[in-house]
Amino acid sequence: MIAIILIGLAAGCASALMFVSVVSGAPVSLLLSLLAPLPLMVTALSWGPLSATIGGIAAASAFGAIFGLRFCLAFAVAVALPAWWLGHLALLGRPTAAAETDNSTSPTAENLEWYPTGRILLWIAGFAILSSFASWLVFGKDADAIAAALRSGLTKVLSDREGLSPGDIERLADALVTIFRGLSAMLVVTTLTLNLWLAAKISATSGRLRRPWPDLKSTALPPMTLVALCATLAFCFAGGAFSIAAQIMTAALFMAYALVGLAAVHTLTLALKSRAVWLSCTYGILVLLPWTIVLMIAIGLTDAIFGLRQRYLRGKPPPLPAA
Repeated sequence: MIAIILIGLAAGCASALMFVSVVSGAPVSLLLSLLAPLPLMVTALSWGPLSATIGGIAAASAFGAIFGLRFCLAFAVAVALPAWWLGHLALLGRPTAAAETDNSTSPTAENLEWYPTGRILLWIAGFAILSSFASWLVFGKDADAIAAALRSGLTKVLSDREGLSPGDIERLADALVTIFRGLSAMLVVTTLTLNLWLAAKISATSGRLRRPWPDLKSTALPPMTLVALCATLAFCFAGGAFSIAAQIMTAALFMAYALVGLAAVHTLTLALKSRAVWLSCTYGILVLLPWTIVLMIAIGLTDAIFGLRQRYLRGKPPPLPAA
């Protein structure tokens, strides 16, 4: 028990230092802040969620004592809570139907049904939405104050460019504020997913991962996620606070479907001899041309609606688009 407490405290200190390193202004500090949940996630997957809980509470309390309540809540929502809960869900399993009927065998990792990766991805999207709201606590009192500050800064930058009228500058600044709001949520989905994957890899490499490696190619969001996406899209045009919240939710869900699209690409390329080359090119294009994430979103939505992977694995061709 003492080892679990000490490891949790060490992980909490590491996460807190990585989270606060962004104030130094060094270029590497941004990367460290994005990887802040990693130590607590490794602790949760290797030594259990209790250890991550101890480290997260200790780090958040230290933030509250030094920087105030707003930074305490921001760290708790953006780092500590996702690390603990996602680590808990990744280790959540129940006996399969065959194991329940066979009372002579004790539950093991092989005969347990683990929490679906698609539902974990949906939780990640939810934490991205919460993190966006938590950022308001750090950088401003409300959404209007943050939007006004961003709009003012963008207006000053755009006013230096020739050929833009004041009206064009205002419209372009408003558009960029909306884009930045969505991009922040998409970035959190990406970083949380990457942190969880890295934490699982580290735990598996060290031999301390308490579950088998999941089949990430089969990741699929629950069917009702499409209904939620349609609802948030509709509220994007409502105006006011509902519109801002809906835009953040829509961006987070779109990024979740982009990751489902990547899982579909991994499945659809199984029969290709040059599969490694195709996957390397796909990831390279996404890094060099981030706007191509729209293609992954389209693939993810198409897979959710038409079941591309199921058709492919059954040997049936996907439906052709309408002419």
